[in-house]
This record gives sequence, C-alpha cells and structure tokens, in this order.
Amino acid sequence: MTQDREPVASFFLYHALKWSVVSPMLHVYFRARIYGAENVPQLGPLLVVSNHASDFDPPILSSCMRRPVAFMAKEELFQVPVLKQAIELYGAYPVKRGAADRSAIREALKSLELGWAVGLFLGGTRTPDGRIHEPKLGAAMIASKAQVPLLPVSLWGTEKIISKGSIFPKAVPITVRIGNAIAPPISSKREDLEGVTQECVAAIHSLHDLGR
Repeated sequence: MTQDREPVASFFLYHALKWSVVSPMLHVYFRARIYGAENVPQLGPLLVVSNHASDFDPPILSSCMRRPVAFMAKEELFQVPVLKQAIELYGAYPVKRGAADRSAIREALKSLELGWAVGLFLGGTRTPDGRIHEPKLGAAMIASKAQVPLLPVSLWGTEKIISKGSIFPKAVPITVRIGNAIAPPISSKREDLEGVTQECVAAIHSLHDLGR
C-alpha cells in the first residue's frame, strides 16, 4: 500500500526553496507562464513525464507542480555528508551509472510507495529542440508496476537558457503546460507500454506546439 503523499518535512522544504529561490527566478527572470496547474493531483503517488532540453528542467518542473517531485541523481552525490540528507529530503533518489534503467525503475517505485510525485523525462536525455525523438518505455513500465497515473508536461523555451559556450543562464521566456492525467498501462506487455508511451509523447508535443 502506498502513502497519500510525500513526508511532511519534504513538503515544507520544497515550499521553502520554491518561494525563496526557484519561483522568483522562474517568474521574474524567465517570465514564466504556467498553464494547467489545476490538473496536478495533490494527493497520491504520481508519475510526471515531460520533454527535456535543459539542466534547469527538474527545478522548473518541480516548482510548477504545487508539490515536491522526486528526480533521479547520480549515486556519488549520496556519498557527500549533509548533501546526502538534503537531497534525500528534497526527493532525489540514487541511480548507479551503467545500470540506470534498472536502478531508476527500482528507486522510482520506492518513491511512489512513499507517496511522492516522481519526475521522468520520456526521452531520457536532453534534445536541442525540446522534442521527444526516441521515447523510452521506462516511465510506462513504472506506471504499470505501480498502477499510478502519468501526467504529461511540456517545457517550452528551456533549450535556450544556456547558449553554446556560455555558463550563465539567459533571461529567455519559458512556458510550462500541464496536461490531463493518463491512465497507466493495463499490463507490462511491450505493446501496452508502447501505446501509453506514445499517448504521453503525443500529449506533450500537442502542448509544446501551442508555444508561448
């Protein structure tokens, strides 16, 4: 049985960081527009899936959800004292290099059992145009095993935050569009996983095509 939501301490840390750091930068510096926030379930485990074009995507995505979102982080970060406790409290879970798929699925399932919303990028890596060209089946597999809904989200404009040769983020306009939840696959058969994955990709691309 899963919990209704993430631990209380994590919830308060999320809001403290959101309103003191992430939200001001998102709304003032990036002039963000957010649509569909009312579509985010505030209770129960949830799998948030989106496109991916920038290292800034995880905090942007999490900030727009009105609840903490757990993302994977490399295992080495969990060996650093104090940092380990901080990122665990914020929802990060460790993934071993070279075994990312199996490790990510196992750790994501643990987070969902604890009532977290878990964030995954459907393409698995950043793309220069913000589109999902080669979607992975990991998110659908996790949703199938945990029987939790998938929430499609489009991140528009984040590919322009860091330009080639620059280390400072540019003040580019960003738009986040949150779609309607999609039911998990009815089984872990490949055709069911592929069907739900393509449904998520289509929803994200449809939102992304709306632009600013």
